[in-house]
Amino acid sequence: MRIANVADRAYLVVRAGDGTDRLLDIANVSEDRFGPSLVALYDSWEDFRRWADQADLDPESGAPVDRSTLSAPSPRPRQVFAIGLNYDAHAAESGFEPPIDLPPVFTKYVSAFTGPDTDVRLPSGGNVDWEVELVVVIGTETRHVHEDLAWDHVAGVTVGQDLSERITQLRGPAPQFGLGKSYPGFAPQGPFLVTPDELPDRDNLEIGCRIDDEVVQCGRTNEMIFNVPALVSKISENVTLYPGDIIFTGTPAGVGLGRKPQRFLKAGETLHTWIEGVGEMTQRFL
Repeated sequence: MRIANVADRAYLVVRAGDGTDRLLDIANVSEDRFGPSLVALYDSWEDFRRWADQADLDPESGAPVDRSTLSAPSPRPRQVFAIGLNYDAHAAESGFEPPIDLPPVFTKYVSAFTGPDTDVRLPSGGNVDWEVELVVVIGTETRHVHEDLAWDHVAGVTVGQDLSERITQLRGPAPQFGLGKSYPGFAPQGPFLVTPDELPDRDNLEIGCRIDDEVVQCGRTNEMIFNVPALVSKISENVTLYPGDIIFTGTPAGVGLGRKPQRFLKAGETLHTWIEGVGEMTQRFL
């Protein structure tokens, strides 16, 4: 199942007979039982899944997808967790040993959230970096969950970029990760929420991005040091996860900060991001 956010209304994304994606308004097709907002949908996620698995839907009645109208699949999470150093090669290029018990956890602020295809204005005098990430959306309230059951608490995943202004992020005396990674437009996500059963292998997906025609990151999610179940389990040992909460799961190697010489995004460049089976995004920089 795939779900889209259009103007803060939840839509099922269905495939019509001609092979195109169509949108069905969830509140309308469920006769106002679920939705209309994404927040309301996640708050009743388990009931919604049971209904959706049995619903008799007509894809031909859906509206065409207009990607310019898409927003983040969970637009107002109560909590946003971002994971650092979760791929060995990225930890090495960042100058750190790989984490053993728990990776670094920080946050990105919701004001940075956008949809999948956007224009992003670069901060004056900044060094803005790219970080493709698999983004997890929590589906049920979660506390002290075992890894073996953690995927059952996930509503779905989407594509994300953890755009990072490195000067602000690394400014002393202590780093400012949250601020440096939360300028307007610095948390694009989408195009859809994809439930785990839709994925070819939920623990092993190709993930990457390119600047214009140059591939700068390409890896697989099975290279994570802490995979999705491990992250959900470990975070839930400390805090309660709520429906709609977001986890940015970390980035593979290839960021600009780790290059020699270092490279950062420039006005006029376009960043294309993809995750196998999940979708693609495009950010244009001004």
